[in-house]
Amino acid sequence: MSVSKIRSILYKVAKFLGDFNAIKKAIQKKDLTPIVKRIIRRIYGYLTSRGMPR
Repeated sequence: MSVSKIRSILYKVAKFLGDFNAIKKAIQKKDLTPIVKRIIRRIYGYLTSRGMPR
């Protein structure tokens, strides 16, 4: 397995852990703000990655 393959797997796991953490915070606070912020951050990251050359 190459380093880039491991890195991409770890990145995907980290994204889902961040989503899970936002859900956990929302349940604790009884507020949807953490989930909404996470969704906005994910959309912004997606759009930013599309604008960057490879």
